[in-house]
Amino acid sequence: MNQTTESLAALDDKLSKRFIELDPQGYFIIYIDRDAKLICAKHYSNIINDKGLACDPETGEVLSVRRPVERIPTAIFTGRTAKELCIKIFEETKPCPISYLDHAAYLGREFVRAEMALVQGHEYVQD
Repeated sequence: MNQTTESLAALDDKLSKRFIELDPQGYFIIYIDRDAKLICAKHYSNIINDKGLACDPETGEVLSVRRPVERIPTAIFTGRTAKELCIKIFEETKPCPISYLDHAAYLGREFVRAEMALVQGHEYVQD
């Protein structure tokens, strides 16, 4: 069966809309720094409330996904490649700021996408 790029993109888009449990260890905002030629990941702590929503651990307020939230990251990780960034986060940081395997898999995919965008000169938008 020959799958087109469009059908694969539609599959990924559908999978991006699935429900996932939020990692109680926090979340990452991923971006690329073209001038420095780096993949960057800001880590933010959170707590998960009884409704499964991520909340600011200091205020208890639900973190909005629709509007920007001004918070200070708990850590900023950078790497020249997805592999270098994964090693820094998963192997060198103690304790590891990720507690769910699906979150780790997601980050690995996103870091590879960011690396490809950096190398190819394309825009990167976190999924």
